[in-house]
Amino acid sequence: MSYVFGPVPSRRLGLSLGVDLIPAKTCTFDCLYCQVGRTTKKTVRTKAFVPAQEVIDELKKRLEIFTPDAITLSGSGEPTLYSKIDQVIAAIKRITDTKIAILTNGSLFGQAAVRRRVAGADIIMPTLTTAFEETFKTIHRPHPELHLKSIIEGLKRLRQIYDGQIFLEVFLLAQINDSQEELEGLKKVIDEISPDKIQLNTVVRPPAEQSAISLDMERLKEIRDFFGEKAEIIAETPLRKRRGQYDTIVASILEMAKRRPLRASDIATLFNMPLQAAEGLVKGLEIKGTLRQQEHLGEMYYMLE
Repeated sequence: MSYVFGPVPSRRLGLSLGVDLIPAKTCTFDCLYCQVGRTTKKTVRTKAFVPAQEVIDELKKRLEIFTPDAITLSGSGEPTLYSKIDQVIAAIKRITDTKIAILTNGSLFGQAAVRRRVAGADIIMPTLTTAFEETFKTIHRPHPELHLKSIIEGLKRLRQIYDGQIFLEVFLLAQINDSQEELEGLKKVIDEISPDKIQLNTVVRPPAEQSAISLDMERLKEIRDFFGEKAEIIAETPLRKRRGQYDTIVASILEMAKRRPLRASDIATLFNMPLQAAEGLVKGLEIKGTLRQQEHLGEMYYMLE
């Protein structure tokens, strides 16, 4: 299997090479808003799902032809479930100075062993959506052994031992966790965690469940102001333009489409091509049966068939 995908135009990290350490879709949660789809294997047991050396060998080859802004451990499931993530981080640092980020739901930081394994990363980007257990269960549909109190405590302990940056994603869903009571509870907990950034997000790609409804930009700005100077809105931030040498445009598009739905505008920005050309490219892949389209909030997204 291929462990390295992209480059992916990331709203937070620029152009990122993704590293997928987990079989699809193995996770601790089954979130309403997940753009990867429903969880097929829900677990809290860490495991060496893939050979670490094979991951590093593939990454070395990709770095020979493309230098990303970041290398992101993310992909098709929860990356902290990978029991050798510390070995992968250490190996990446031996071959490149590119910053390493971990995109995580933060559910396993209650375990000291997991906190130690991720300590070598440059940026950790966990998610926190609520300070209330029932809302937590509604949004994330977690593994039965997971409880919000221990997750919050794990994030606090991570902050105490971790020298890198923590960008805390607050994922907001209309009529679920956007009330004043919810926001006040979140603010109190976030102040205790003390992340470097608070990054507000909402549904911008087709979610796992239609009940996951996005907030509009006006409401996001109100919430940003409520959380204070550390807060920023990352939903629909314009993607950075960047030239680079890729394996092939089509191969990269298909690799990205395995992990998340793409718009033609994403492809146009990533490959520095006119929007019309990007639309023609994805249309051809759709006709061939390689990609399929799905409309969401008035925009057309493309995903692997």
